Amino acid sequence: RNLSDLVSTPEAVVHPSTAAERLGSVAIIDLGIKTATIKALAERGFDVHVLPHATTIEQLRELAPTAVFYSNGPGDPASSDAHVELLRNVLRDGTPFFGICFGNQLLGRALGFDTYKLPFGHRGINQPVVDTFSGRIEITAQNHGFAVQAPLDGPVETPAGFGRAQVSHIGLNDQVVEGLRCLDIPAFSVQFHPEAAAGPHDSAPLFDQFREMELAHLASQSTHTNGQEKA
Repeated sequence: RNLSDLVSTPEAVVHPSTAAERLGSVAIIDLGIKTATIKALAERGFDVHVLPHATTIEQLRELAPTAVFYSNGPGDPASSDAHVELLRNVLRDGTPFFGICFGNQLLGRALGFDTYKLPFGHRGINQPVVDTFSGRIEITAQNHGFAVQAPLDGPVETPAGFGRAQVSHIGLNDQVVEGLRCLDIPAFSVQFHPEAAAGPHDSAPLFDQFREMELAHLASQSTHTNGQEKA
């Protein structure tokens, strides 16, 4: 079932940046957002726009956020075709994207991978995952019953035509996909909860990674605009 309408905000809500320097604006598609996530993004310079789950691509483009985020939340990702199609449009627009938990599953489906129901879900703290890029092991908090089906052994071409992607994190207990990173577009996601309160906090730097991706995107846009002006 799609359960997003039971947990999503009924109307848009804005949380201004709390950082010393504003970075940009992030549109959160609220599929069951946590307050801790909003706080983490606002602390990193984003004006945070929490939007209803039924937000359309036209409404999103009118808002013109500099980044988009899909939150955690309940439900079967295979029953969320509208969210998948919205995300595909976001990826085609080249807008930086970060997804957590349900957001990871929806990124997987947007890239053309399948999802499946775990025989036993991952619940609670002290779930070990390995970062396939750094080799670092992180202790995480998790709460999910579905997972992405994607190759674990290095970069692959995404079935939906979004360039290459790689499984960025793998669960060490059962080899479940715990994260995805696109290599040709600015998008990544994780299955666990870097915003977990009261912890563990091993994965909190993922919000910094999102900030760095946004800074790189804004810098590339500025270079492109300046080049056009000179031409």
